[in-house]
Amino acid sequence: MKFICLGYFDEAKWAALPEAEQATLMEECMAYDDELRRGKHFLGGEALGAAANAVTLRMKNGGVDVLDGPFTETKEILGGILLLEAKDLNHAISLMSKHPGVKNGPFEIRCADETINQQIAQRNKQFNQ
Repeated sequence: MKFICLGYFDEAKWAALPEAEQATLMEECMAYDDELRRGKHFLGGEALGAAANAVTLRMKNGGVDVLDGPFTETKEILGGILLLEAKDLNHAISLMSKHPGVKNGPFEIRCADETINQQIAQRNKQFNQ
């Protein structure tokens, strides 16, 4: 099964860490990602840029409203996405609970919607022929 793991963090807390501590935590995360790769669990991932450069789109009065930044009720923002292969949700929880990134903020783990992802893959094939 595929899982999408959304890593959240508080940008202000991160910025307050000394650079050496930031570098150490990032290296710990990368090393654990390598462990996931060796176990054939790491399918991919992406780090996200600063929230200050983000926008949120919402429908409003029949049109699209563009809001500056992520529109959330928390200081923690989405920092990255990790694609994980695991037997089931409990296995995904077990793998991600060891990820050093959890020290810096929560991870949301969600099962991929394989039905819709197959539809997306089919449409991608149509455009890549």
